[in-house]
Amino acid sequence: MQLNEKIDGMRKELISSTQEIVKIKSVEGEAKGDMPFGEGPYNALKYALDLSEKLGFKSVNLDNYIGYAEYGEGEEYVGVLGHLDVVPEGDGWIYPPYGAEIHDGKMFGRGTMDDKGPIIAALYGLKAIKDLNLNLSKRVRIIFGTNEESGCGEIEHYFKTEKAPVSGFTPDAEYPIINGEKGITIFDFVKDLNLKGCNNKIKYIKGGNKANMVPDYCEAAVVTENVEKVLLYAHNFKEITGYDVTAEAKDDMVIIKSIGASAHGSTPELGKNAIMQLFGFIEQLGFEECDIINFIKFFNETVGLDTDGEAFGVGLRDEVSGNLSFNIGTIDANEESVRMTVNLRYPVTCTFEQMMKGINLTIKDSSIRVENMQHQKPLYFSEDHSTVKALVKVYEEQTGQKAELLSIGGGTYAKEMPNIVAFGPLFPGEPELIHQPNEYIEIEDLMKNAKIYSHAIYELAK
Repeated sequence: MQLNEKIDGMRKELISSTQEIVKIKSVEGEAKGDMPFGEGPYNALKYALDLSEKLGFKSVNLDNYIGYAEYGEGEEYVGVLGHLDVVPEGDGWIYPPYGAEIHDGKMFGRGTMDDKGPIIAALYGLKAIKDLNLNLSKRVRIIFGTNEESGCGEIEHYFKTEKAPVSGFTPDAEYPIINGEKGITIFDFVKDLNLKGCNNKIKYIKGGNKANMVPDYCEAAVVTENVEKVLLYAHNFKEITGYDVTAEAKDDMVIIKSIGASAHGSTPELGKNAIMQLFGFIEQLGFEECDIINFIKFFNETVGLDTDGEAFGVGLRDEVSGNLSFNIGTIDANEESVRMTVNLRYPVTCTFEQMMKGINLTIKDSSIRVENMQHQKPLYFSEDHSTVKALVKVYEEQTGQKAELLSIGGGTYAKEMPNIVAFGPLFPGEPELIHQPNEYIEIEDLMKNAKIYSHAIYELAK
């Protein structure tokens, strides 16, 4: 427990340093001069590296993209990866978002939890190891990223000159330990349209904001000779199904509006998909077959309101992370083409090739093609992995709680750097405040994180 006592003695400095870096507005800005992500991230990185030197560490700045504090000797190193950039503050704050004010034992400010507080806690955790002169067999790096919220471009720059750590963690998620993160894909289903011979024309369909959000709104414009039928059916559809679909006549068209409920793309089952509600409604109108109607029918048959990909032939599942998630995020259709952007997240022990085999088989005879594929491989460390076992040991000793391993549909900073997992800083049962107004960290949690991270670093590097 020497480490814990040492960290208790640093309480004032740890709190003050966290406040100082939270006061720096480090939202990504325009690149200028030697500031690749703008002035805010540059200033935050400069502060962190200056602090590292003040605490007695070697510091390295990699062209203002990313930097690190380093301690110890050895060929291999343990990495602790955190980020200093933040999302915009938004509205609705009780206290100034960059004030780092402390009220009722809580430090308020953008970045207090995500991720400035935790990475400064890790830095002071390493300081305790240094001050106690504990023997380590590996070097330790506290790595300060500056672009996690906007694409992780700094990590690519890091690996131009640096090798990967042999183990480590990112304090940028939740406890106990996230040892599994699903594979993430975002891509478009595209179909060219030929509307010759269609008496009832769909002029456009537009809905959704991002692929990784369940769309809460979708709208279509239909040219039809049966305006009254569409209006009546919209009224009945809502009564029968409970789905919020309305229609109103406008000029020579009927505007159909579908209201859903948003949710994150990793948990589409928690939302109501406005696009698919609209598709269900349009098919029931009984319009004659044509390219766009066939497209709608195809997705009603293969997706509908399901979110596990089963009907699409991609119903992948494993015991560790559960079902594949299938989210239709956006649609943009006109009289010439339709483009639908989707977000599929597949289980951690499955492969991209397995998923694509199912997709290609399903769309084979549909004239639908896949474009703009973005893919992030799954991350998975078994419960027997040395890093996982070390972090389990530390968590259980420091909290007295059992360390349940977590697999998630989202992606964390751990996916950007080999051989690390997400470990804290959010404790089980505490409110999720990142990216929200009034983000804060409990002062006692800041201290507790510093102690856990100090023991974790020592366990991995001893």
